[in-house]
Amino acid sequence: MPFTRLASATTPTAHLGLGLAAVGRPAYLTLGRAAEFPDERTVEALRERTHQLLDAAWAQGVRYVDAARSYGRSEEFLAEWLAAHPEADDVVVGSKWGYTYTGEWRLDAEVHEVKDHCVDAFDRQLAESRELLGDRLDLYQIHSLTPDSPALTDTALHARLAALAAEGVTLGFSTSGPRQADTVRAALELRADGEPLFRTVQSTYNLLEPSAGPALAEAHEAGLTVIVKEALANGRLAGEHAPQQLRDVAAAAGATPDAVALAAVLRAPWAGVVLSGAATVAELHANLLAAATDVDEPQRALLEGLVEESEAYWRHRSGLPWS
Repeated sequence: MPFTRLASATTPTAHLGLGLAAVGRPAYLTLGRAAEFPDERTVEALRERTHQLLDAAWAQGVRYVDAARSYGRSEEFLAEWLAAHPEADDVVVGSKWGYTYTGEWRLDAEVHEVKDHCVDAFDRQLAESRELLGDRLDLYQIHSLTPDSPALTDTALHARLAALAAEGVTLGFSTSGPRQADTVRAALELRADGEPLFRTVQSTYNLLEPSAGPALAEAHEAGLTVIVKEALANGRLAGEHAPQQLRDVAAAAGATPDAVALAAVLRAPWAGVVLSGAATVAELHANLLAAATDVDEPQRALLEGLVEESEAYWRHRSGLPWS
């Protein structure tokens, strides 16, 4: 499977990936956007920013890039960069289907994305992804699978996914919401011709919301690569927004809060790839220092005190503004 190429990556930052959610469209659900984008967010401006981030990530040893159909023009920007950098032939490319971008490149869009996990949506979005990424599409994931998603029970969809896997594309799924663990365990049960349907799982896991951890450990034990998203909790664990306990631990470790928060996730024995959602090159460089950051046991105990009740965490997240 193409995604397994990451297993042979040896750079210190190979287990950190770059997610393009924050730069493929003008609005995103995270804190600090005004500081990250002080100027107008035109298509050209975000194209340039995306390419700058990809340049920096490549130079620093990052080898996984994560896009999605709903991340505005993320696939387009990534495809352009790949075409301009044939030497980057070991970059592993993942994208996702299941949400359609509806923001029309506006900050004040009433609806920024619409979810649809039906077969027709898969067929349409796969064609769109392949038109842009061609044979560079290594991993295709169902976007934000939840326990009530029809994608868990639609056998016609499962057949389509299995056919894509037979062509050499790795299949995966991402999760969201307070029942991520239930979703992961349900997806692990899906089979195609007696074999597991999925080879990767991408879930939210961070110092505030670690509830999916046991299920992700089970997925790892079952042979899936675990990708962690939102390790900085949509900006809540970075910079001035970081809670005091995290800032104290970071100061003691001689690191920044974001590096410590990412390092804590990287140290999980089941974590295969942890995504940086950096929107600036400076943020990316700070995030990548997580590969060389460690904290001792007393400091880890302090960080465990940051855990929030899962339902409360997701209520808070849903209240964050698109900005």
